[in-house]
Amino acid sequence: MGDGNPAGYHAVNLALHLMAILLLWDALGRMLPSNARLIATAIFAVHPFQAEPVNYIFARSTLLATVLCLAAFRSWTRGRSWWAVAWFAAALLAKEECVAFPVFVLLLSLPLSRKSKELRPIAAMLALSFAAGLRVLLAAKTTPGSGAGAQAAVTWHSYLLIQGEVILRYLRMLVLPWGFTVDPDIPVPPLWLGALAWIAVLGLALLAWRTQNRSRAGVWFIGGLVLLLPSSSIFPANDLAADYRMYLPMIGFAASIGILLERARPVYIAAAMLVLAFFSFVRTATWRTEESLWADAVQKSPAKVRPRIQLARAVEPNRALEILEQAQRMAPDDPQIPSEEGRVYLSLGNPGQALVEFGRTLALTPRSADAFNNRGAALLGLNQRDAAMQDFERALALDPCQFNARLNLRHLGVFVPTPARCKLTAEQESALEGTGR
Repeated sequence: MGDGNPAGYHAVNLALHLMAILLLWDALGRMLPSNARLIATAIFAVHPFQAEPVNYIFARSTLLATVLCLAAFRSWTRGRSWWAVAWFAAALLAKEECVAFPVFVLLLSLPLSRKSKELRPIAAMLALSFAAGLRVLLAAKTTPGSGAGAQAAVTWHSYLLIQGEVILRYLRMLVLPWGFTVDPDIPVPPLWLGALAWIAVLGLALLAWRTQNRSRAGVWFIGGLVLLLPSSSIFPANDLAADYRMYLPMIGFAASIGILLERARPVYIAAAMLVLAFFSFVRTATWRTEESLWADAVQKSPAKVRPRIQLARAVEPNRALEILEQAQRMAPDDPQIPSEEGRVYLSLGNPGQALVEFGRTLALTPRSADAFNNRGAALLGLNQRDAAMQDFERALALDPCQFNARLNLRHLGVFVPTPARCKLTAEQESALEGTGR
């Protein structure tokens, strides 16, 4: 749905967000007073944290998992425990980051009911979470380029050290909705600072727990932290922070704020919702084009290379080269930069200069199948067919699933079968049709 026009994809994401709002409104009806319920649902609906998952097509799995978790939550509040288990199983299939949902349900259920029959469905959900967690660990380990687990660019203990600061950043933005970016710059802190951040997070959680007898806001706040921990604790990922990860935890945080503001004057609540909606509109406007999105990321993370590479892909070639030259001065040993420069030179019809840049990439990453394929493309542009063929074959020797190298060999009249373990998209299947792959 959507093809080259993103409107269809955005419409689906918006529909999922509206479903999440309605399900939350319904589920909270049995758990919060009417004013707190209205405020919590409004915050969940319009907070700028919700802009990224709605606008970012990649985040659809987060939306879908949240909708299904809310369906499970609604069933649970109506006493349909095993229906809740079924909905939660479906949510795990959408995105495993919701594995902490059973703990969230248990946290909210125990103070209200201690029926032993409720422990069996929760145990079933915990078993499903355990199985999903094992699957993620296996997939992260065995999927080339997964960027998570053992293949992440950061170790688990460094990731844990960073996440204390990340969670405090999320909480600050929850109250002061400013500083959103698709690619935040999160440096690894010194040990003392990372430990101090976690002490602050744990201190907030302890304070919330101690106040739970006077207000249920503390329990919901801890619930938000519980839902956040799968992506902000010990399982490393290349993206140290991502605003869309707050979408599901906003269930807990929004309810907590709703309870705290229950007695506030309606005019103040209305003004706060308008402010949140305004910032969400600003954030959505930033997502309208790739150029505006990555220009915003460059501005907010000026020391980071990746936003500059992404911005270079979104602008015209001559400006892209200027941006990449800036990135080169920042990170002279980053192989992505000459690789991207080579791509730009190829688009400008300058395979000679592209060959130079791809050569620099290979010098930095001599075992890269992509680098060999790219250099082969530059050699082919210079009509050096034999040398290009050798590079394409080297690329396939390093990575038998390198599709572009196989397709380039096809253009040279060389048919190389595709191994059964290599998964191809429909477009790739069509491109290779009739090659005897």
